[in-house]
Amino acid sequence: MSRRARISPAEAGLPDGGGRRRTPGLRREEVAVLAGVGASWYQWLEQGRDISVSPQVLDAVARVLRLSGAERRHLYVLAGLNPPVPEVPPDQRDVLCDGLRRLIDTWMPYPAHIMDMYHNYVMYNDAAAVVLGLGPGAPRNCIVDFFTAPMHRSRRENWERSARTVVAQFRAACSACPDDEGFQEVVARVKEASEEFAALWEERDIEDAGQLRRELDHPLVGLMVLEATAMKVPARPDLTIVLHAPLDEANTAAKLEWLAGPEGRRGAMYPVAG
Repeated sequence: MSRRARISPAEAGLPDGGGRRRTPGLRREEVAVLAGVGASWYQWLEQGRDISVSPQVLDAVARVLRLSGAERRHLYVLAGLNPPVPEVPPDQRDVLCDGLRRLIDTWMPYPAHIMDMYHNYVMYNDAAAVVLGLGPGAPRNCIVDFFTAPMHRSRRENWERSARTVVAQFRAACSACPDDEGFQEVVARVKEASEEFAALWEERDIEDAGQLRRELDHPLVGLMVLEATAMKVPARPDLTIVLHAPLDEANTAAKLEWLAGPEGRRGAMYPVAG
């Protein structure tokens, strides 16, 4: 009702009613006509009755009521449906990405990277390049990288356990958008490249993203123990920030500082095999 009240008939392209006085905003019947649904059905929708709704009808209502992206997703949640894939206006993407770039660069000397909803790398800081092996020549997708790059097996102390978690968390992300072709393409690609991924995928484990303990055997400094925290940004719900913080083990913080310094950078230019 509040969304109807803020839109005038003129804004919706309706006649003014011949100058007769009327309540502000659109009537229920007018929203129903503009959205192409029945008036009674739309009334039941506003009243929260237990009725069958489809994404197409909700999108039509959202269009008529000029709902923002956040409001449209909330409408889906109220109707008991999975929210649509987040859409970020083009004019906001560059500005927000500039701020996120500043964030992960400020996180130095600790690794940080940003992924899109399909787990493609969007950006990363210098520490992530040195510690996690991100950079030119590496697979662009986090899942593909984990299962196909030999570096991950050689540097991770518990690769098998981490692999199970990686797959379970990716399945959780996929389950929110079951018909999304982007997720389907990633799954098909990794299945073809890795029998281990295919086997783990068939186990159908689900796990929410959060904090993970990562033990890395880096060729230049040896064992490092980090805690990786995945976070969403409300203004960019299509992106996930992953920040790595050193734990109080294996002198990890000092090793990260050394890797970010001149000697570590020189060593990274001539990486040790593995």
